[in-house]
Amino acid sequence: MKIIEVIADESYIDSIKNIADKNDASDFWIVSSEGKERKVVRILVKPEQRQTILDALQGLLSTSLSARVVVIPIEATLPREEEPAKKTKIISAAETTREELYNSIGKNAHLNRTYLLLIFLSTVVVAIGLLKDNVAVVIGAMVIAPLLGPNLAMALGTALGDTDLMWKAFKTGLAGMSLALVLSILIGIFWPLNVESRELLARTYVGLDSAVLAMASGAAAVISLTSGIPSILVGVMVAVALLPPAATMGLMLGAGQTELAYGAAFLLAVNIVAINLSAKLAFLVQGIKPRTWLEKKKAKQSMLSYIIIWVLTLAALLFVIYFHPDFIK
Repeated sequence: MKIIEVIADESYIDSIKNIADKNDASDFWIVSSEGKERKVVRILVKPEQRQTILDALQGLLSTSLSARVVVIPIEATLPREEEPAKKTKIISAAETTREELYNSIGKNAHLNRTYLLLIFLSTVVVAIGLLKDNVAVVIGAMVIAPLLGPNLAMALGTALGDTDLMWKAFKTGLAGMSLALVLSILIGIFWPLNVESRELLARTYVGLDSAVLAMASGAAAVISLTSGIPSILVGVMVAVALLPPAATMGLMLGAGQTELAYGAAFLLAVNIVAINLSAKLAFLVQGIKPRTWLEKKKAKQSMLSYIIIWVLTLAALLFVIYFHPDFIK
């Protein structure tokens, strides 16, 4: 459960209470009632009520320049809530609101010094792990690499019809991938290539199982975020990491092994496409969509277009891989 705190003019209080009552909010109380200035109202809500009440409040307060809505997490509440006899109508499978998702996932679209530094460090770590054939080091690099974030942010931007978020996520992901590739090429030039490394060679082949793994992991990442269980993301980052194939591609290019570099490039492309496709489908299934009908219309059009593009791209990649046996393992 969470508290929705509303700070608004006194004239809105009755309407806010009506919204809380209409949506069967667990509790409603006025924190501040002195004077004629803004009042502070708190509404105790369950996960399935939160998005509906937030949407109604945004519609009510859209013309107010002084109003503010804040969502406050709580650890526990007493007395404990009893299961209602009448089930609340659930309009979305997600337990996290679009506003909370935007706040948590949207941060991954920011291109800043910290993001680039993490890319730099994780690339160095994964390159050493690949060349030394050390699986523990490779897994450590997978966890600290922030390359999954921009892909999830781009999928969320598509679901909400937010072109600014999509463009920021694309630029951030491209910058991170470019840095990892350039750095790994330099390492491949100056560091002797270990052609017997199983961890390295494993990233030069791709098959149908790679696409299925990436699809499942991308969907799992979205479900973990929309369900409020972000700890699952660590497992997702390890299961379908984007950094190892990118680093492998760079190392092979730096060492002059272009044929093996092609295999790593196809694995990286399949992972990126499959993650984006499954993440978009997961947001669609979870019912994450904009608030107003016009935004919904735009988001529906962009979602359909992007899903078709990603499906065709994935099909083309798998077609090329299928007819190029050297890339299949």
